[in-house]
Amino acid sequence: MPALTIESQPTAANPLDLMEQIVGGYDWSFDRRTDTEMAVEAPGKWCDYGLYFSWSREISAMHFTCAFDLKVPAAQRRALFELLALANERLWIGHFGMDPDDGMPLFRHSVLLRGAPGASAESLEDMVDIAITECERFYPAFQFVLWGGKSPTEALEAAMLECAGEA
Repeated sequence: MPALTIESQPTAANPLDLMEQIVGGYDWSFDRRTDTEMAVEAPGKWCDYGLYFSWSREISAMHFTCAFDLKVPAAQRRALFELLALANERLWIGHFGMDPDDGMPLFRHSVLLRGAPGASAESLEDMVDIAITECERFYPAFQFVLWGGKSPTEALEAAMLECAGEA
């Protein structure tokens, strides 16, 4: 692709500096491993989530994963892959995947910041909120497939029921 002749903006500021302040405000445990990596533990309704942020100055992009505290037995991975594909069809932002080593489901998203002075606190908060909200929304479907004996389609339908009112 040919380069544009538009003057390029300086590299975006490291969004992990701002993310460190955000997660500190929530009083979540975090470990700023390096200038380009940060791990966070965030509480959820169904489980705790492992958040991992990685910043690449070279391409001005931040990669983000939100991992479930949920191990998938090797025999169940095929069904879970099918469920992940069905769940991804319902997402606007990010996608679900599975860690190839331990089978842990992950929500992934990347943010490109080339030409921007940096990420806003609001966009980073939204990114984390969307990830945790989607993980919470689909967690029951993962449980239905792994331990409830449901097919991926049945599990997704059961988990996506919208309840009205209160019992």
